[in-house]
Amino acid sequence: MMSSSTDELWDRPADVAIRIDQLTVIRGKRRALDNVTVEIPRGTITGLLGPSGCGKTTLMRSIVGTQVIAKGTVTVLGSPAGSADLRRRVGYVTQEPTVYNDLRIVDNVRYFAALTGSDKTSVDEAISAVGLEDHRTAFCGNLSGGQRTRASLACALVSKPDLLVLDEPTVGLDPVLRVDLWDQFDRLSRDGTTLLVSSHVMDEADHCGELLLMREGRILDHTTPARLREDTGCSSLEEAFLTVIRRSTAAIAG
Repeated sequence: MMSSSTDELWDRPADVAIRIDQLTVIRGKRRALDNVTVEIPRGTITGLLGPSGCGKTTLMRSIVGTQVIAKGTVTVLGSPAGSADLRRRVGYVTQEPTVYNDLRIVDNVRYFAALTGSDKTSVDEAISAVGLEDHRTAFCGNLSGGQRTRASLACALVSKPDLLVLDEPTVGLDPVLRVDLWDQFDRLSRDGTTLLVSSHVMDEADHCGELLLMREGRILDHTTPARLREDTGCSSLEEAFLTVIRRSTAAIAG
């Protein structure tokens, strides 16, 4: 397993947003995460990529402090994951929209603003940031799937978090909405927000500055899209990922 603390691959920013050391999570009799060690720098978009069931959601839950861990440590923005001081600084968007269907978009965002101590201006800015100004008074139960995803993102953005954790935010969306969301993520990153975005769609990897490739609870590689292509000799990122898997399997067998 490759840790991002290794400096040989590329120049690393001095600030680390997430530091994970020997993280192990047990679910039933299975290791959902197996001795994961990695560092994620601030101000980047890091893609967490791998097939369904490989441990992406479990890793994200560990980072936001909602996952019971068996071993290891997770430090987020200088504090233990789940610390009270991180509640305003970390935004989390789950795979399922986290909005109340019987409330309007603006009321959902106001509710999350109240939880984090954010003001009215932050509510308006969050709704504007996701492009829902014209729907702010619509009830969330009447929204399309893409609009519900955007509303959930607005709820996460209202506290202006330093770290935004997004669990497969583009799943099920049409290509136009996917492009719009990635444009939003890029703007947030350029403004200084650190983003960790999971996906099982490899063509989304090119939107990321860094990549964590996962399989069966382990991180196979921590790299960049350009470095991944160079190391595997593959122009397709999907084929490059498969090459990494084959190499890992051969190394374990050999």
